[in-house]
Parts: sequence; C-alpha cells; structure tokens
Amino acid sequence: MSETHFGFETVPEHEKAKRVRGVFSSVAGKYDVMNDLMSMGLHRLWKAFAIQVSGARAGDRVLDVAGGTADLSSAFVKRVGDTGEVWLTDINNAMLTRGRDRLLDEGAVVPTAQCDAEKLPFPSDHFDIVTVAFGLRNMTHKEVALAEMRRVLRPGGRLLVLEFSKVWEPLAPAYDLYSFKLLPWLGQKIAQDADSYRYLAESIRVHPDQETLKGMMEAVGFERVEYFNMTAGVVALHRGYKL
Repeated sequence: MSETHFGFETVPEHEKAKRVRGVFSSVAGKYDVMNDLMSMGLHRLWKAFAIQVSGARAGDRVLDVAGGTADLSSAFVKRVGDTGEVWLTDINNAMLTRGRDRLLDEGAVVPTAQCDAEKLPFPSDHFDIVTVAFGLRNMTHKEVALAEMRRVLRPGGRLLVLEFSKVWEPLAPAYDLYSFKLLPWLGQKIAQDADSYRYLAESIRVHPDQETLKGMMEAVGFERVEYFNMTAGVVALHRGYKL
C-alpha cells in the first residue's frame, strides 16, 4: 500500500484527502481571520505580488485551483474584466461555499467547481493563467496535480504556485517556535482547533523546498521556471510557462 505525509504522520495515500478535507471543513469559518493573524496581514501582500507577476489582463481566462475563500479570484475578476473568465475551484465544499458567497457579495458572478486538482474537469489548452495559493502542499500527488494544471493551460500560458517554503536558515529557530507553539495556540483560541493548525505547520515542513518544487514543475513540462522568495523564504512564488 502506498503511503504519504499528513503533516509529520505517515498515512495511506487514500486517507490523506479525507483528512485534509476534515482540516479545512473545521477551519473554514475562521480561515480569513486566522490568515490575517497568522501572517500579520502579510498574506495580502504575497497574494497581491502573485497577481502582479501573473501579468493578468483584460480578456484572460484564469483558473484558481484550491481557491478557497477567493482572495485571488476576487482580484482576478477585477483584472480580466467583463471579457475575461475566472473559475474558482476547491476540493472542499465548506471553503468553496465561503469563496462563492464572498464573490456574490462583491457583485461578481463567478463559475465555481468542487473538484480534485489531480483530475481537473476542464478542456486542454483552455486557460491563460492557472494559480494555486497555499494549496499544493495539501495535495496527495503533487506531480499529477502540476501536470493537470499544465494540461489545461494554453500554449504560452503560465502557472503561478504561491506556497510556504524553506525559510532563511538563521530564522529557522524563531520560525519553528512560532509555528509549533504560537500557531496551535492561536488556532485553539480563535478557531477552537489547535490540531488543524498544528497540521498546517507540519505540512509546511514536509513540502518541497524552492529548488525541489522548481524541479518538479520542470519535470512535468513547464519551462522558464523561476521563483521569488518573500519574507526571507517563508513564502515563495513559482512561475512556469507552457510553451
């Protein structure tokens, strides 16, 4: 039986998606509040940089994979305008519902799809931009998901992966203290769920570092792959093209 990581645990592959679903169903209600608290608001700057680097313009077709509460989708809607197309997707219904409702509150009628990133229900060569923000590390078969994202991109299209990564080594002790002590404490106080936020901290540590993820993207066919470190490597934005 094949196994994979669920945080620091080793679990059968077929169990991971169910356990990840449980984590995000639990935290969905407080997800945005916790994002602001955990990152001291920096996640907004990281996402704004991803939007800028995407080069999105009027008329583009955009797929937001694991889009959750729709931070990126909301920004892309404004970029691509009435002639563009933005799809919000997530495997988790609770997260997707919050994202859809937020967009409706903003007056944006955006198509949504609850789907697995490893089996995207979209035609090949369709999108100009595919993004995945803080979702790749939760996927069981990351190479399969990356290959699917490449499949649905048109030639010349680009993938943006915004994800926690390997922090600058001198900061690692302080970052570990924050991740394994303060973060679960915040999770308990705000979301009444310390375990889910402990998992999120662990999932960052077993996620591929900057160079490894770059290699994974290249291995499934992306070209001109590069990455941008932010906040001393706490987060990295990878960009690759389908040529």
